[in-house]
Amino acid sequence: MKLDFETDEGIGTRANLGVIVLETDETLENEFSRIMCLAGVALYHSRIPMVPEIRPDTLARMEQDLPATARLLPPSLSFDAIGFGCTSASTVIGSENVAKVIKTVCPDARVTDPLAAIIAAGQHLGARRLGFVTPYIPEVSAGMRTKLEQAGFEIAGFGSFEEGNDRVVARITEGSILDAIEKVAAQAPCDAVIVSCTNLRCLDVIVQAEEKIGIPVISSNQALAWHMLRLAGIEDLNPQFGRLFG
Repeated sequence: MKLDFETDEGIGTRANLGVIVLETDETLENEFSRIMCLAGVALYHSRIPMVPEIRPDTLARMEQDLPATARLLPPSLSFDAIGFGCTSASTVIGSENVAKVIKTVCPDARVTDPLAAIIAAGQHLGARRLGFVTPYIPEVSAGMRTKLEQAGFEIAGFGSFEEGNDRVVARITEGSILDAIEKVAAQAPCDAVIVSCTNLRCLDVIVQAEEKIGIPVISSNQALAWHMLRLAGIEDLNPQFGRLFG
């Protein structure tokens, strides 16, 4: 028996979103699955090759793999927004270059990355003086600090775990992240604290940290998810994920 069937618009009746995740990332998909759990919003992932060692040269290599990785997103869909899920690589490659490369495959999608999203989030919240927390080795942290300063922000406080292995970064405890946010915020008055890196498990400590320090906390995954949603025209408020979503 040949069965009859009907078709509809699919899952993404409000938005189709794609995110490119590092081979070594253990955190982004888990946090995105919670933030993006919205009716009519479809989220698709693709993985890009990356070694565990986080250095400028290893980060730069991803630029050549971006087109092939973007092509692994479902070709039948028209994507509203695509995010590249690596803050440090976006710093090394450059947000404009990331967008340019991805648009060679998905020309109609709006493209963002954690660095661009953090800048957009800081501007949205009216922040100028930032506390800045990273897990990176000094050379990588310095590059991102420069990008933030070029975007018009002042770095009022800074601290880093100085860990160069992404496998270790994924296992830094939430308590350590919360403690780092508090210590950096206490260095000098600031308008928000940035916690960089998609592999740091920040989502469950953002609200607690904001209550303790009294200012917004912006993490890489939170900012990237927020920016992708806003670029796709999804304006839902989700304050359980921090003031950025309030």
